[in-house]
Amino acid sequence: MPVAVLIAYLPIILVAATAIAVMLGIAWRREHAVTVAASVLGLGLALIAQAFAWRVIPVHTPLLDFDGLALLAGILILASTLVCAILSHAYLESFHGAREEFYVLLLCAAAGGLVLAASRHLASLFIGLELLSMPLYGMLAYAYHEPRSLEAGIKYLILSAAASAFLLFGMALLYAQTGELRIDVLMASLDSNTGIWGLAGVGLMLVGLGFKLSVVPFHLWTPDVYEGGPGPATTFLATASKVAVFALLLRLMLSTPVAQGDWLRAVFTGLALASMLIGNLLALTQSNLKRILGYSSIAHFGYLLIVLVVADGLAAETGGVYLITYVLSTLAAFGVVILISSTVSGEDAAALHHYRGLFWRRPYLTAVLTVAMLSLAGIPATVGFIGKFYLIALGVEAQRWWLVGGIILGSAIGLYYYLRVTITLFMAEPGMQRRDASDDWGSRAGGLVVLAVAGLVILLGVYPAPMIAWVRAMGGTLIG
Repeated sequence: MPVAVLIAYLPIILVAATAIAVMLGIAWRREHAVTVAASVLGLGLALIAQAFAWRVIPVHTPLLDFDGLALLAGILILASTLVCAILSHAYLESFHGAREEFYVLLLCAAAGGLVLAASRHLASLFIGLELLSMPLYGMLAYAYHEPRSLEAGIKYLILSAAASAFLLFGMALLYAQTGELRIDVLMASLDSNTGIWGLAGVGLMLVGLGFKLSVVPFHLWTPDVYEGGPGPATTFLATASKVAVFALLLRLMLSTPVAQGDWLRAVFTGLALASMLIGNLLALTQSNLKRILGYSSIAHFGYLLIVLVVADGLAAETGGVYLITYVLSTLAAFGVVILISSTVSGEDAAALHHYRGLFWRRPYLTAVLTVAMLSLAGIPATVGFIGKFYLIALGVEAQRWWLVGGIILGSAIGLYYYLRVTITLFMAEPGMQRRDASDDWGSRAGGLVVLAVAGLVILLGVYPAPMIAWVRAMGGTLIG
């Protein structure tokens, strides 16, 4: 095997090896702190290995393409998983039951995400997607003694299995039409000879992938699963899982001629507008922070679909910048939820009244959640504003005025419920039982990570040049 190929595969190898090592360690002796340390060490080494992979890309193998897009998505997936692992330590400390297996599931899901983001073959696409999805069933139902957690796991299992069936059937139709399994060759064949079965195959694959991104009309599972799932599992689902699927869709749209046809652009335009507006409108009536973040995620991936509609010019750079802004803001918001939920048994602290008057008890945590909400709303001086600016610039450059109007209208609607959450933090404390973080949260690893993420949200919002330069460098090696 050439050295360049080995270096490109090294992050996946390290994550898989860490999962095996953690599994063997659990079989030998259960020690929560050691399991967390091993998981964090393995993920940290995989992130460092991405820096070496940057020096050798692009690398093409029969099943995977290691290019700028795969590297960017891989870094976001690994960083999100690393944050989830650290936050899981605080969350699971008071958990009654086995805790160590959660990290095995988390590492396996991260490996699946890395494979999916780099897929160039239908076989690797399906293996990566299932390796990403199957551990999530267990992660979402991990707090099985809580009915909502068990419900979240079962709902995701059933609907994800249905989506996988759509995806497999679509793959079968595409193979029957073209006789190809490599995605780029398959799409090129469709461009010159697209029949009814080919169109049906592309449509069924979009249904399967649309479910994973929870775009309208495949979004119905999202708020229930976000609300019921344990905080770290929901955080991984909202960040790393969606980054991997979107990276795959972005690869398809930017590298294959058929994906840039008018009919498919029209489909993505409809999905984008529906997701932007419906996601934000449904969030208006929610009184549960995790459900609000679920509907917010639907809206944000509606915004991101604009990148797939345009698929030219600044599209790759815009997609990279917006993914970074979304991941950072979402990690900060869920980080606060996890820290407040970690010291109590029972359901997560998700109802808005749990956060009422948080400023008077935990001013720094309030600052983190406020920054996250303002960033998700796209307010200037936060990294979210940079992402929204890029999206509007992309829409204007491509003269997609309906989509530009959708961004502006959706952002105006979203501003209401983001500010509603923020105002709740500063209101007088309620008489009802409150939820609170531990007194030493700021000196523990989870608290320090959340503060660091919030600091990045502000720093990259005020000085985004390094982020933009890095994404542009990734774009220079995009799709080989």
